[in-house]
Amino acid sequence: MPLHSLRMATDPEPPRSGHLAMGDERVEVNSRYLLRDGRPWIPVSGEFHYSRYPREGWAAELRKLASAGLTAVSSYVIWLHHEETEHDRRFDGNLDLRYFAGLCAREGLEFIARIGPWVHGETRNGGLPDWVLAAGPVRADDPGYLSRVRGWYQALAEQLAGLPVLAIQLENELLDDPEHLLTLKRLARDVGLAAPLWTATGWAARLPQDEVLPLYGGYAETFWDGPETGWPEGCRTHYFFTHERDDQSIGADLRRVAAPASDVDPSRYPMATCELGGGMAVAYHRRPVVSADDVAALSLTKLGSGSNWHGYYVFHGGTNPIGRLHTMQESRETGYPNDLPVLSYDFQAPIGEYGQLRESYALLRKQALFIRDFADRLAPMVTVLPDDGPADVHDRDTLRWALRTDGEAGFLFVNNHQPYEPLPSHHGVRFTLQLPGGTITLPSEEITIPTGAYFCWPVNLDLGSVRLAWATAEPLRLLEDGTLVLAAVDGVSPEIVIEQGGSLRLISGFTPGPDCVLTVAGSRILVLAAEKHTEPAGAAIPVECVREAGPPPEHRGGDRGWAPTDFTAAAVYRIDAPAGRPLLRIAWSGDVARAYRDGRMIADQFYNGLPWELRTEPGELELRILPAPRDAPIYLPAASATELTRATVRSVHSLEA
Repeated sequence: MPLHSLRMATDPEPPRSGHLAMGDERVEVNSRYLLRDGRPWIPVSGEFHYSRYPREGWAAELRKLASAGLTAVSSYVIWLHHEETEHDRRFDGNLDLRYFAGLCAREGLEFIARIGPWVHGETRNGGLPDWVLAAGPVRADDPGYLSRVRGWYQALAEQLAGLPVLAIQLENELLDDPEHLLTLKRLARDVGLAAPLWTATGWAARLPQDEVLPLYGGYAETFWDGPETGWPEGCRTHYFFTHERDDQSIGADLRRVAAPASDVDPSRYPMATCELGGGMAVAYHRRPVVSADDVAALSLTKLGSGSNWHGYYVFHGGTNPIGRLHTMQESRETGYPNDLPVLSYDFQAPIGEYGQLRESYALLRKQALFIRDFADRLAPMVTVLPDDGPADVHDRDTLRWALRTDGEAGFLFVNNHQPYEPLPSHHGVRFTLQLPGGTITLPSEEITIPTGAYFCWPVNLDLGSVRLAWATAEPLRLLEDGTLVLAAVDGVSPEIVIEQGGSLRLISGFTPGPDCVLTVAGSRILVLAAEKHTEPAGAAIPVECVREAGPPPEHRGGDRGWAPTDFTAAAVYRIDAPAGRPLLRIAWSGDVARAYRDGRMIADQFYNGLPWELRTEPGELELRILPAPRDAPIYLPAASATELTRATVRSVHSLEA
């Protein structure tokens, strides 16, 4: 079988610098990457909305983000949460922005403020208070609107005064008004907001050149497409290595007209992301399920495509607050095309709504630690694609791979995973890399790349006393004592080739594991086995059926439907939540479920085939479940549609806190 090959004729051109209106003595930005204190740097950020999580848990949750290898925390600062009623602006309790930003610094995390004013975030009015909408035009250079925004920005400047802020994002998904973005930047700076980086979402957007750093995104699935769509075309692209940054499908449901032609010149900016999907929300009409491998394969593919700012949305789920005047979720009643749960903003995130760690947490942690330890080498590298790559986004037969390289060293990326449509195993695989520094062929013999595999292999890695010519195992860490930590790829026997004194030495036939330490000319290499994940079973909790469900509600709302709000005919189940606030895992069927304590709703869920997870105080808990109308147009890819009509609780298990 022929080799998979690529050719890079010359070394990369030096990046352009000095043209972007941002940066300071700590952080610099050139056309290809960021630098921190003069060293190439790749921030790894994760979205965590402080106003959607209890203040008393912030410190513990931030430590989980830091332990995952993240270097920064981004958060929407949601105007509606802080000032539901005009002139009653609050920064107390779960709204204490200053305390949260200070905690980030104390936990060694940079803080990124996404200040809007419009943020979306699946929030009522996109985060704009109702009184702001009622006062006149918004999201434009209207004098009255800018006056109200000035007051909001001034309050944020007072909260963040004296605290380190890495970046400020202006607005969100503003497509065709670069002058308004520039006005917002000037206004923010006028009132005292400051950061080395100013950013804006770049998808389908026209932006003020060199004034903001465009940030991009990519999701494995969507809640915003119609129920008839299936797996969206735009999501497919994120499982291919490409030089394309834009994804015009993000937020397409809110556009009144077609997206403008983006005027962003990619040669002026590094490839940077703020919304690599850590999961996906569910809407009433569309209920996707995103697996840990879906998330991690997308993330690795973006890294191999050249991402030099790796930002996840969201990394930590949360719960919408209930306002004094209304609920605060995105809904059809407020003019949006989607109904979201009233409370739950779990997002199937690596860290869930209640702080629970999921399999995707471990997979993304592995990538984040690699980025952190190898950023100074990886960031300056460019992505080179093979000439015989996939023909289009429907090509499932051609191996998907790429190389990030500086012309000599590099990292070879392979992705053989995508949702819904499994990719075939590839047999007889070897790679040849024709670089200015020489030609490299690996592995030593033909191998099979299994279905579902995705990985990164090092090439020409300098270890000090020796050079790692290549390895068929993933780089994880480079420890302070110089030890290189690799991890085997499931289904691929690891090989290591060391270059010393002009000769190559192949090391193979070893068994990866915590004791597999190879010492070559003073350099230590630890090779770990591929990780295996198992779900805890938990302890069963008795559940009592108090009342069977009545007839399902009538379907209303056309091709997307409206989430039902009348629960008088719901099935009712009762459980006693145990002491210690463990996580409850509820196996259920139905359309919409709500949990109540003492008559107050504390959690809700749209059924998508996954167990419902919630954490609550000890004592009696009531679950109310509605069956779906039989003709409701609901996209449910991970379960049978008949499950929507059953309204039952099958079991409840308690997992350790």
